[in-house]
Formats: sequence, structure tokens, C-alpha cells
Amino acid sequence: MSKRVLIADDEPNIVTPLEFLMEQAGLEVRVARNGHEVLELAAAFQPDLILLDVMMPGLNGYEVCQRLKSDPTLRQVRVLMLSAKGRDVEVAKGLELGADAYITKPFSTRELVSKVRELLGP
Repeated sequence: MSKRVLIADDEPNIVTPLEFLMEQAGLEVRVARNGHEVLELAAAFQPDLILLDVMMPGLNGYEVCQRLKSDPTLRQVRVLMLSAKGRDVEVAKGLELGADAYITKPFSTRELVSKVRELLGP
């Protein structure tokens, strides 16, 4: 059974290449375009990993991460935050709220795929 990844981003120019990269890596992919949709899809799809943008409509990525990590049925889901917000304070906030990793945009696709593989394990 392949691992499941939920891509949470409202920018089509980010979502399309991410979706392609994750599918090429053999992962099952779903896409959410706002914070509320992330929570709904996470509950229904049960992803192993969420690629979570910080700036989204509805709930932002920080709020989504906090809700995921406080939900007993979803807290085990790995969260990789992706954001143009790369200051130390923003990265620290994401990690404090429970994100497993934080990568700033623009990012290297090689770095991203490597981090996804690391978080998903064998």
C-alpha cells in the first residue's frame, strides 16, 4: 500500500508541480485549497503526511497544524510546513505548534522529496 500525502496550498502554480512530484515518488495524493478543507480531507483521507502552506484562506497553516496535533485521531500525521515566511520566529512557531519540518519557498525539489522520504520512513 502506498503512502498518502495531502497537499494543502491555495496556489495552483505550487500545487500542480507538488502533485506531480509526489505522484512520481509513488505516493497517493489529495489536494486541499483552504484550511477548513485540510481538516476535512485529513479526517477522511487519513494521510501519512501533509505538505502544509502557512498562508491559506480560512484557517492559516499554523491554526491547521495546531488543530491536527490536538486531535487524537490525526496527531500522528506528519506535517511539513511550506512557506515563503522564512524568518526564524516563523519557523520556530511552526515547529512549536507540532510541525515535523519547515521548508521555505522557493525550495529545491530535490530537498523537498528528500525531506518527504525522510518523514515517511520505509
